[in-house]
Amino acid sequence: MKKLILAAMTAALAMAGTASAHITLEQPQGLSGKAYKAVLRVGHGCDGKSTVKIHVQVPEGLLSAKPMQKAGWTAEKIKAKYDNSYDLHGKPVGEGVKEIVWSGGNLADDEYDEFVFRATVAKELPLGTKIYVPVVQECTDGAVERWIQIPAAGKSSDDYDAPAPYFEIVSEPGS
Repeated sequence: MKKLILAAMTAALAMAGTASAHITLEQPQGLSGKAYKAVLRVGHGCDGKSTVKIHVQVPEGLLSAKPMQKAGWTAEKIKAKYDNSYDLHGKPVGEGVKEIVWSGGNLADDEYDEFVFRATVAKELPLGTKIYVPVVQECTDGAVERWIQIPAAGKSSDDYDAPAPYFEIVSEPGS
């Protein structure tokens, strides 16, 4: 009986370690046409090395992205044209922030932190669409983790070693 309990506890801890090994988004859903607060949870560094830079690709359909300032870090906003034009509060928008880079800080491998930005979910995107937010995590000594894998048709994020964090577009919370 003790062996069975020990085996179950070991399996649970292994699964918890795997689940926390990725960069994830705090909120699994975003409302169509509304602001979405993207809280990227960084649970570790790169193979024992400290995180010193986070690159976030702001995907098509997230408009007017604005990073939250973070003590000890500098946020750089890189603008570019969108693939499509969108209606944002009654005005057409064809370009905006497409990448956010936080740098200058130091997040130890055994520490946890969050990097936050806010954007509006384009109302033109279909409900049920999964919005993937690719992240590249740079660490000391040139170590890098690329959380950029977007599932192919018929696959899920669980099928990949380094999936991009994502959320789903809904019309109301919990739908």
